[in-house]
Amino acid sequence: MDKHYGQIVEYRVRKNGYSISDLARSIHVNRRSIYNWFNQTHLKKEVIFQIGCVLRHDFSQEFPELFVSEDFKIVKNKSFKQIPDVNSEYANVENEMYKTKYVSLLEKYNELLVSAI
Repeated sequence: MDKHYGQIVEYRVRKNGYSISDLARSIHVNRRSIYNWFNQTHLKKEVIFQIGCVLRHDFSQEFPELFVSEDFKIVKNKSFKQIPDVNSEYANVENEMYKTKYVSLLEKYNELLVSAI
Protein backbone atom coordinates (compact mmCIF):
# COMPACT_ATOMS: atom_id res chain seq x y z
CA MET A 1 0.00 0.00 0.00
CA ASP A 2 1.31 3.47 -0.94
CA LYS A 3 1.90 6.13 1.68
CA HIS A 4 -0.17 9.28 1.45
CA TYR A 5 2.59 11.85 2.00
CA GLY A 6 0.19 14.76 2.42
CA GLN A 7 -1.79 13.06 5.17
CA ILE A 8 1.38 12.09 7.03
CA VAL A 9 2.69 15.66 6.91
CA GLU A 10 -0.72 17.06 7.90
CA TYR A 11 -0.89 14.70 10.87
CA ARG A 12 2.51 15.92 12.09
CA VAL A 13 1.59 19.60 11.59
CA ARG A 14 -1.65 19.22 13.51
CA LYS A 15 -0.12 17.02 16.22
CA ASN A 16 2.51 19.69 16.86
CA GLY A 17 -0.30 22.26 17.09
CA TYR A 18 1.32 24.43 14.44
CA SER A 19 -0.95 27.02 12.83
CA ILE A 20 -1.52 26.58 9.09
CA SER A 21 -1.25 30.35 8.66
CA ASP A 22 2.08 30.47 10.50
CA LEU A 23 3.38 27.53 8.48
CA ALA A 24 2.35 29.19 5.21
CA ARG A 25 3.99 32.46 6.26
CA SER A 26 7.17 30.65 7.29
CA ILE A 27 7.69 29.03 3.90
CA HIS A 28 6.30 31.96 1.90
CA VAL A 29 3.26 30.31 0.35
CA ASN A 30 -0.45 30.86 0.85
CA ARG A 31 -2.64 28.72 3.09
CA ARG A 32 -4.37 27.17 0.08
CA SER A 33 -1.04 25.70 -1.04
CA ILE A 34 -0.62 24.04 2.34
CA TYR A 35 -4.09 22.48 2.14
CA ASN A 36 -3.41 21.35 -1.44
CA TRP A 37 -0.20 19.67 -0.27
CA PHE A 38 -2.12 17.85 2.46
CA ASN A 39 -4.37 16.36 -0.25
CA GLN A 40 -1.50 15.14 -2.44
CA THR A 41 -0.47 11.50 -2.38
CA HIS A 42 3.15 12.38 -3.19
CA LEU A 43 4.98 15.54 -2.16
CA LYS A 44 8.31 16.85 -3.33
CA LYS A 45 11.19 16.10 -1.02
CA GLU A 46 11.95 19.84 -0.76
CA VAL A 47 8.42 20.64 0.46
CA ILE A 48 8.58 18.00 3.18
CA PHE A 49 12.03 19.23 4.19
CA GLN A 50 10.87 22.85 4.46
CA ILE A 51 7.90 21.86 6.60
CA GLY A 52 10.17 19.70 8.76
CA CYS A 53 12.50 22.66 9.33
CA VAL A 54 9.65 24.92 10.36
CA LEU A 55 8.17 22.29 12.68
CA ARG A 56 11.65 21.25 13.85
CA HIS A 57 10.67 17.68 13.10
CA ASP A 58 12.82 14.90 11.64
CA PHE A 59 10.74 13.42 8.80
CA SER A 60 13.32 10.69 8.23
CA GLN A 61 11.25 8.52 10.57
CA GLU A 62 8.12 8.82 8.43
CA PHE A 63 9.94 8.91 5.08
CA PRO A 64 13.07 6.73 5.30
CA GLU A 65 12.99 6.39 1.51
CA LEU A 66 13.51 10.16 1.13
CA PHE A 67 15.63 11.22 4.09
CA VAL A 68 18.24 10.04 6.53
CA SER A 69 18.44 11.38 10.05
CA GLU A 70 21.50 13.47 9.11
CA ASP A 71 19.36 15.53 6.72
CA PHE A 72 17.50 16.96 9.70
CA LYS A 73 20.54 17.46 11.91
CA ILE A 74 20.04 21.23 11.80
CA VAL A 75 16.43 20.72 12.97
CA LYS A 76 17.53 18.83 16.05
CA ASN A 77 19.83 21.68 17.07
CA LYS A 78 17.99 23.61 19.78
CA SER A 79 19.67 26.88 18.79
CA PHE A 80 18.22 26.68 15.28
CA LYS A 81 16.41 30.00 14.85
CA GLN A 82 17.07 30.73 11.19
CA ILE A 83 13.58 30.31 9.76
CA PRO A 84 11.62 32.38 12.31
CA ASP A 85 14.19 35.23 12.18
CA VAL A 86 14.15 35.37 8.40
CA ASN A 87 10.38 35.31 8.34
CA SER A 88 9.92 38.03 10.94
CA GLU A 89 12.27 40.30 8.99
CA TYR A 90 10.41 39.46 5.78
CA ALA A 91 7.06 40.19 7.45
CA ASN A 92 8.31 43.55 8.76
CA VAL A 93 9.55 44.61 5.33
CA GLU A 94 6.32 43.49 3.70
CA ASN A 95 4.20 45.30 6.32
CA GLU A 96 6.21 48.48 5.86
CA MET A 97 5.75 48.27 2.08
CA TYR A 98 1.97 48.00 2.42
CA LYS A 99 1.88 50.78 4.97
CA THR A 100 3.75 53.08 2.59
CA LYS A 101 1.38 52.23 -0.26
CA TYR A 102 -1.63 52.84 1.97
CA VAL A 103 -0.39 56.26 3.09
CA SER A 104 0.36 57.20 -0.51
CA LEU A 105 -3.17 56.25 -1.59
CA LEU A 106 -4.68 58.21 1.29
CA GLU A 107 -2.70 61.30 0.32
CA LYS A 108 -3.85 61.02 -3.31
CA TYR A 109 -7.44 60.55 -2.14
CA ASN A 110 -7.23 63.64 0.07
CA GLU A 111 -5.83 65.68 -2.84
CA LEU A 112 -8.76 64.58 -5.01
CA LEU A 113 -11.24 65.55 -2.29
CA VAL A 114 -9.68 68.99 -1.89
CA SER A 115 -9.61 69.63 -5.66
CA ALA A 116 -13.25 68.58 -5.98
CA ILE A 117 -14.41 71.23 -3.51
